Amino acid sequence: MTEGTRKMELVRTKADEVLPLTRVITKDLRPRVLVVGDPARAQRVASMLDDMQELAKNREYWSFNGSWNGVPITVISHGVGACGAAAVFEEVCRGGAQLVIRSGTAGGLQDDVVDGDIVVATAAVRADGLSQRIVPLEYPAVSDTHVAVELERQARKSGLTVHFGVLATMASFYPSPVLPNEQVLWRDAGAVGVEMEVAALFTICGLHRVRAGALVAIDGNPLKDNDEAMTDYQPDRQIVDRAVQSALQAALDTLATVEL
Repeated sequence: MTEGTRKMELVRTKADEVLPLTRVITKDLRPRVLVVGDPARAQRVASMLDDMQELAKNREYWSFNGSWNGVPITVISHGVGACGAAAVFEEVCRGGAQLVIRSGTAGGLQDDVVDGDIVVATAAVRADGLSQRIVPLEYPAVSDTHVAVELERQARKSGLTVHFGVLATMASFYPSPVLPNEQVLWRDAGAVGVEMEVAALFTICGLHRVRAGALVAIDGNPLKDNDEAMTDYQPDRQIVDRAVQSALQAALDTLATVEL
């Protein structure tokens, strides 16, 4: 160990302690956790579960317990962007989660990745603005291989088009009016979609030795549609909602299937 560095300690919270931002009591947190951005989506998932119980609602962090196919699961919303979402990822890891899956939405970057498709993430570009504050950029943001394969298998049951590849996680939602659009760079590098949280999830879970995976429903493709300024962005459409529901179902099925 060089001067000025320290060995990272893996923090684990005591069973009766309240996780500060999510306000979940550690003993209530299940080993299998589904994270979603929108609090309303967390509530939507909770309504799909058996034996549902509300745990806490604090800021954008809404949490619920329930079971899916007889397997206990916790669902927590994390809001928009890596910085706020990272607080959830950190707290569930500290609280004892063993498997965390994100189900969300993303924009397509390749011409064949369009509205209503699903992307299963194998890895993520760390342009999220947060993860480089935790560990150097040389550290990869990657999915657990077995989790990614199972997510793809479950997602294909929906009959929708499923892609398997790298997501670009970016710190900004709308592109800059003065700087070049980074989405073009990541498209040309082979990334299949763009979103705002997966790289932080993979990085934090990797550091905590927690298995992680992610899949997203595609709600548009600004580069294919020649709408880089995103003036025509309309995510609230039936074709997108169908993909969102299918992605949630695949995430829950994977959480209930993968052995810990």
